[in-house]
Amino acid sequence: MAAAGPVRSVLKRALAAIVVLAVLAFPLVFARPFPRHVMIMIFLYGALATAWNVLAGYCGQISLGHAVYFGIGAYTSTLLIREAALTPWLGMPAGAALAVLVSQVIGYPVFRLRGHYFAIATIGVGEIVQTLFINWDWAGGARGLFVPIKRPDSLLNLQFHESKAVYYYIALGLLALALGVTHWLERSRRGYVFRAIREDQDAAASVGVHVAREKHVAIAVSAALTALGGTFWAQYVLFIDPESVFPLSLSILISLVAVLGGVGSLWGPVLGAAILVPLSEGTRVLLGGTGKALDLVIYGALIMLIAVFQPSGVIGLARRFRRDRRQATGAAQASSA
Repeated sequence: MAAAGPVRSVLKRALAAIVVLAVLAFPLVFARPFPRHVMIMIFLYGALATAWNVLAGYCGQISLGHAVYFGIGAYTSTLLIREAALTPWLGMPAGAALAVLVSQVIGYPVFRLRGHYFAIATIGVGEIVQTLFINWDWAGGARGLFVPIKRPDSLLNLQFHESKAVYYYIALGLLALALGVTHWLERSRRGYVFRAIREDQDAAASVGVHVAREKHVAIAVSAALTALGGTFWAQYVLFIDPESVFPLSLSILISLVAVLGGVGSLWGPVLGAAILVPLSEGTRVLLGGTGKALDLVIYGALIMLIAVFQPSGVIGLARRFRRDRRQATGAAQASSA
């Protein structure tokens, strides 16, 4: 039994290595566009849900307006490409910086609210921003904006018309960045502070935590990571409009991915994306126009099922199964002794 621990550790590392190699080799094995597209969407929504998880899962501030930061990232990079001919690689940090600035402006009034009132306020902010962009002619208005097509394919311009393989690795990089930042926060002193605010912000304040400042830090990190995803999306589809980058349905989908996998955990949002994105994309392809809005029905049903039967998500279910198995093993060993 003493060797069980090291053996289990070696098996875990071997399994992790196999998964990493499989992910890296996927676009080399599956050359068809659709499987690559599904994986790109898994990485993108995994990154977006991980960003949302920083604010909602760790700090306890449930935002239903995160499409604001996604859209800001998409519009900032696209406008810089169109008006100043800048590379999207400069548009990414510019969009992230603007998203952080907007998040701080939004945070001052909405962080005075708690619970459901905070969530409702973020919905209102999202609707206001979407309406503004619909009516702003300088940003394309309701017609939207096309990203100028650059040829030949180039990493500098972040455009690849012949193959989605490079998009695959860039999306994977965004997910790795979001996970890396979250992992660092999770293990840092600030991560403990975030969780203290989530559990009881009055108690956290009573022991010296500057609650307002920490909330602003959480939303800044979350907004910046979300904006990076928006820039990537704009370059991937080469067209944006207020209905595609600012809708409430996008904010709900981002939050649902995290909730399905398990909020407040590192890998929960990734698991949620791995479950929900193929379901959504498969429904869209199989049913086409006849399945219009069916994805919203699926999202609503999943929200109800998770809320009633498994509030801690897939991660919570796995942890409970592992705990029950350990208890059963311990009981069996005790009875045999």
